[in-house]
Amino acid sequence: MQASKIARAWFGATALVVIAGLAAQIPVSAGTTGGTFQTPAGRVANLLAFFTIDSNILVGVGGLLLALGVAGRSTLSGVLRLTGLVGITVTGVVFQVALADLYDLHGWAAFADTMLHKVSPLMCVAGWLLFGPRGQLSWRVLGWSLLYPLGWLAVTLVRGAFIGFYPYPFVDPGINGYGGVAFNCVLIGVLFTGLAAAAVGFDRTFTRRDEPEDFAEDELAPDPAEGVERIRDAGTY
Repeated sequence: MQASKIARAWFGATALVVIAGLAAQIPVSAGTTGGTFQTPAGRVANLLAFFTIDSNILVGVGGLLLALGVAGRSTLSGVLRLTGLVGITVTGVVFQVALADLYDLHGWAAFADTMLHKVSPLMCVAGWLLFGPRGQLSWRVLGWSLLYPLGWLAVTLVRGAFIGFYPYPFVDPGINGYGGVAFNCVLIGVLFTGLAAAAVGFDRTFTRRDEPEDFAEDELAPDPAEGVERIRDAGTY
């Protein structure tokens, strides 16, 4: 019971980190001028174009459902958990490798950056490793989870071709050419798929590890009905 309370508190804290990061980022984006989008509403709506924001939303929703104890164990729940987990891991890795040195942020922008690119990924991954929940992931769930990065890439590239905006340099054909963008997309796709496969393998391994103990308990526990039958066969009451 105590472990369950700690897990729910952790998931709730993760969701709060996401909420705090988004709450800081929204006014920062609304007040940033000179870009492609000329109105505050347009700049805020454009936040959904960023993989970081989308992944954090998935993590926040998943964490909130787990904290409230209403996540369930359906395929949809597993897809939400795996997609958020892998998406936020890719966010943290790609940011540290390719994006961290591109911006010099201060104030609330730096706070939002820390929450969404550093704290949220660490808390999500640590929470999954420590508390699970286990037994939710499968290869079928992995297949469904791939729709997220594929959909994001498709929308990003098609939208960018029409409006000239790409959220990250590595998906901008004007910087890398379409060949370079394709190569970067393949790398990210391989990273996402590899991390998802590792998560499924980890989950299935630890789920199976728990099963033999349950079977052993069932085998060792005496069946009361069987005991009565043996007594009767011996003629003893």
